[in-house]
Amino acid sequence: MSMPTHHTAKTIVMPLPSSDFDPTEIAVTWQILTNAGHTVIFATPDGRVSAADAKMVTGEGLGLLGTLLRADDNGRHAYQALLSDNNFNHPLDYTALQVANFDGLILGGGHAVGMKTYLESTILQQFVGLFFDSNKPIGAICHGVVLAARCISPQTGKSVLLGKKTTALPEFMELSAWALTKYKVGDYYRTYPITVQKEVSLALKQPSDFIVGPILSLRAALRDSPTKLHLGFTVQDGQYLSARWPGDAHRFATEFLGLFA
Repeated sequence: MSMPTHHTAKTIVMPLPSSDFDPTEIAVTWQILTNAGHTVIFATPDGRVSAADAKMVTGEGLGLLGTLLRADDNGRHAYQALLSDNNFNHPLDYTALQVANFDGLILGGGHAVGMKTYLESTILQQFVGLFFDSNKPIGAICHGVVLAARCISPQTGKSVLLGKKTTALPEFMELSAWALTKYKVGDYYRTYPITVQKEVSLALKQPSDFIVGPILSLRAALRDSPTKLHLGFTVQDGQYLSARWPGDAHRFATEFLGLFA
């Protein structure tokens, strides 16, 4: 992406849980947005610095599949850079979030138990509901779409995703990762008894509004990269952009920039 002139710079807010966010989804997105000249502000439940899911950074504890399931080199390098970012190290408290202060919103994901401080925050849900009603650009990836599905539009009294098309972590991906690792880490990959795809679909106008993306192809399991954006998968509906998993992060962040065009 070419660097925009200074007057096009935007301020984007990226809420995080107390801990356990996915390092790739957050850090790659942050890196692409900041490299394009935008400012990313972070927020946590209590204004304290968050930390990524350690298993996704190192792969430790996931057995032989650790190197496959953890963040790849792009994700880990971006996360290391994020750790020295001033805004990351000085997050806002959720209660300080006001829609008027931001031009865009990113809802990242993660599946470990610490994510519940983010997914279940009524304060954050209220903010996100208002943000959707503002029609400013919003991007949600993986479990970030679960947060969106739980948010109610003050204008309609319904889920903000009602009537929209979206993707999120597909059931076949979630259940595969769980099945392959449950002997090592139990229900680590199952944030809730209901799958992401099922919960999100319940918030939609019709089940077909959930777009699964590639299944029966090699592309379904390959991660994208700065030079292979085509390996990622996203769904855009107006000013709302969604993606499935960390393997979509480069395409997701790059296409999110386009929402400001």
